[in-house]
Amino acid sequence: MQLSVFDHAIQLIRDSRHMIAVTGAGISVDSGIPAFRGDTGLWNTYDPSVYASIEGFRENPRRSWEFFLELYDQLIDARPNAAHTILAEWEQKGLLQGIITQNIDDLHQQAGSHHVIEVHGSLRNLICTTCGQIIHSRGMIFDSVDLPPMCRCGGILKPEAVLFGESIPSTWYFACLEAIRKADTILFIGTSGIVHPVNEFPEIALRHGCRLIEINPDATVLTRLYDMIHLQGFANDVLTRLAEAFNEQ
Repeated sequence: MQLSVFDHAIQLIRDSRHMIAVTGAGISVDSGIPAFRGDTGLWNTYDPSVYASIEGFRENPRRSWEFFLELYDQLIDARPNAAHTILAEWEQKGLLQGIITQNIDDLHQQAGSHHVIEVHGSLRNLICTTCGQIIHSRGMIFDSVDLPPMCRCGGILKPEAVLFGESIPSTWYFACLEAIRKADTILFIGTSGIVHPVNEFPEIALRHGCRLIEINPDATVLTRLYDMIHLQGFANDVLTRLAEAFNEQ
């Protein structure tokens, strides 16, 4: 009898010896953090080329920081949801070997995941655009009247997140490639798959014989371009079903 798509995914996960997850904004929606793209995405309100590009930041850092402060406000009360927790539990059980995330919200680490590559950086740290000093942002109080925040050297601070037009640090990129090449199964969760370098990962993975599973409410460019199992639904719901299926075995 032919397996259902869900049962096929369960079998692939069960047979995997080195599984990783690649996560995007969709995994954090149930934590109250809106996605950047889509009908209710932040990019409908804020033009990323103006507020979230390195050119826009250099031209008007105060304007960019007004946008960053809205992100910080959204993250203050955000907590890991079931999807984050399940991935952390799978890591502890040895079922999942690591996570590559496009998210800058730190929720995977808060959930207890230890092997996380933040390919687009995070809001956890700030970096001085002059001297390069890295400063932990937790506990800092940002004065919306006195923006942008400044380093002691007099340079402007920016979040250690990769803005549009910035290059991803080579160490982060090569860490992603190493993780992809080691994997025999990859879960693509809540990502549109159109942003570099994640848009490269499926082809690289398939060249190494990796099996791909996508979890998303709708089909994406990944679904259309690559041979992968598509589990339709929100990350919270689908991962909860997968976890329950494993617990019943």
